[in-house]
Amino acid sequence: MTPDQAFAEMVTQGDIALDKLAECARRWPDKTFIHYGEDGVKLTFAQFADMTDRFAGGLLAAGVKPGEAVSVLTRNSLVSALAMFGIWRAGCLFAPINFNFKGPQLSYQLADTKPAALVTDPSFVEILTEIGAEACPPRLVIHAPKSGDHDHTGATFPSAFNNAALLDFGALCAHETKAPPVSPGPFDLANICYTSGTTGPSKGVLQNFRWINQYTFFLRAFASEDDVIYCDLPLYHVGGAFALLARAVWRGNTVGLWDRFSPMQFWERIAEVGATYAILLDVMTPWLLGAPPSDKDRANTLAMVHMQPLPPNHHEVATRFGIDFVTAGFGQTESGNPFVGVIDELGNEEGVPATSRKSHSKAAIRALCEKLGVLVVDGATKLPTGFMGKPSPLLEVAILDEDDNRCPPGVVGQLGIRPRFPGLLLQEYFKKPEATLKTFRNLWFHTGDACAEMPDGSGVYRFVDRMGGFFRVRGENVSSFEVEALISRHPKVQATAALPIPAAEGSEDDIVAFVQPVAGATPSEDEIREHARAVMPKYMIPKHIRFVEALPVTPTNKVEKYKLKQQIAKELGL
Repeated sequence: MTPDQAFAEMVTQGDIALDKLAECARRWPDKTFIHYGEDGVKLTFAQFADMTDRFAGGLLAAGVKPGEAVSVLTRNSLVSALAMFGIWRAGCLFAPINFNFKGPQLSYQLADTKPAALVTDPSFVEILTEIGAEACPPRLVIHAPKSGDHDHTGATFPSAFNNAALLDFGALCAHETKAPPVSPGPFDLANICYTSGTTGPSKGVLQNFRWINQYTFFLRAFASEDDVIYCDLPLYHVGGAFALLARAVWRGNTVGLWDRFSPMQFWERIAEVGATYAILLDVMTPWLLGAPPSDKDRANTLAMVHMQPLPPNHHEVATRFGIDFVTAGFGQTESGNPFVGVIDELGNEEGVPATSRKSHSKAAIRALCEKLGVLVVDGATKLPTGFMGKPSPLLEVAILDEDDNRCPPGVVGQLGIRPRFPGLLLQEYFKKPEATLKTFRNLWFHTGDACAEMPDGSGVYRFVDRMGGFFRVRGENVSSFEVEALISRHPKVQATAALPIPAAEGSEDDIVAFVQPVAGATPSEDEIREHARAVMPKYMIPKHIRFVEALPVTPTNKVEKYKLKQQIAKELGL
């Protein structure tokens, strides 16, 4: 498929997720769209569309104006799903917040976004109280779990909270007046999604509606109307919100929705909804493989799984659990989905029996791959570490050296991306024009990731490492800048250097923090850990803490992290 053909097909399928939801509600009004497994709630396309229309009407009636941002801070994925489409329906920007944030991270994002409203629940009362009234939005939309709901704790919001107007989430979803029709275009803004900053605070990524279409185009390319998508990824991530949830409205797929991954209940959930598609991120794979083998391992409906990063044992996973195809690629908040590759894991063997198959047949999926020009490889073949497949025809990619010259195949450099058509990448970093200009220098979007094109002329690319500054921990991008800044808030800490080492489990990272104490101070490791628990999410807390008299620096006072990495590697025998 040529770039022009791919773009024409993408646009023909529709740029606007809102329009696709409306189409689903007309075509399949009684078909289940959301199966919320946490509480056994099922919403049809018609019910979901009606609730989001009314939620939008309630937001507007409360004084929220089109074009303003509305933030979402809750662990309840059904609330997040309704809020996301409802926010778009009101003509506003969906601005999800990592529900692990607290203190400085949370107050920074709220202060940076300045949302017109915040959708949240009583479990965040204490955290929101701690950051103070200055960061509190003028309106709080409160999801109040009822007795018997999985997230009911008995906690409530006080009747007066930081001078904010308190609105009931359930009441908004049943508001008497629906929002007036909106007709967003492909370049109209849909989201502000924050990504980790490497040399400064996190940056808000402004994404338009066509960005969502581009991101999900190849992810949904192989789905039939009968496919069922399993989603346990948080909806503050693009993977959960768009790659799994929003993509479903292009095909009319049912989504089995849970708040978090559970290795003990994963297969029960797959069976509960008859899921045919899922995304497995890093540590999920060893957790699933860690279960004792059973003769029932293949008694499931999963036909296709996306694995990112692609683990070396992908074929073992697919063979054991009868998964026909594994897809690989490269996902990013700014660039969407610029690579695609399909791995045919079982050859002519049917992992999912025809009697229980909901997805396309294996032959049909192979035919779709041929039509779309998607690379298909044999799962039994040894693939290069970091395999990402081939570039999407919608985007131009290059491996760049320090001067932005193209590197030849086989040479590692920074991955650069250019859109072949308008509106495919982030529009800009929110309120950060200098960062936008820097990352788009020389008309390339600089991903910050080290990659390489294979030297064999195959056109396949592989991921090598992060260029520095952030790392991957339990499915989260963690900024070294933020780890260092938060630890350095401790009064006994003069300076901190955070760096990654290979995780004890999975293929992601563990965090090491080297701490230089204030002169004369002798902080203990327990003190630093207690401080870290108070100011940062659990996944961000360093696994290893080491004290040094002084951090090694260059003549220009840049920390020589490679020396620290050599030190910890020698100590731990890595």
